[in-house]
Amino acid sequence: MSSQQGNLDLLNDPVAQELLHSTIPARLAYIATDGRPRVIPIWFHWTGDEIVFGTPTTAPKTKSVASDSPVAVTIDSNNWPYKVLQIRGKAQVETVEGVVPEYAAAAHRYFGEEQGAGWVQQVGSLFSHMTRIAVRPDWVGILDFEQRFPSAIANAMAGAQAAD
Repeated sequence: MSSQQGNLDLLNDPVAQELLHSTIPARLAYIATDGRPRVIPIWFHWTGDEIVFGTPTTAPKTKSVASDSPVAVTIDSNNWPYKVLQIRGKAQVETVEGVVPEYAAAAHRYFGEEQGAGWVQQVGSLFSHMTRIAVRPDWVGILDFEQRFPSAIANAMAGAQAAD
């Protein structure tokens, strides 16, 4: 029996593990300084406990995402049946000297070792410091459109009446 939506045990599900180790960019959702929502594609690295992003300290999101800011993250596939990993949690933000180590690990995963090393070197020459944004999940959801569907579809398939 699979874990219920929201349960952190879903992080161990094969769908979650596939997406957490993929080269699909995550989508990070947060509330910007103007009070409006933003969703951005961003590289990530999964540590086993946190999903970590690295970004230049001058990036617009660094003005909005502070420690303890609530954020949402999704990683989703492009091919049917779609696989979607949804994560909610609070950001922990710090400025680090040089390139964020998890950003470097992501560059190697996305580009391969040689091109990743070149990218990290180039980023390191552009920025003396970076911002590390780590999200420790406090809610996890999976959609796979085989066993797990959005609630409205699952309810309709189960014969439940839709609420207006």
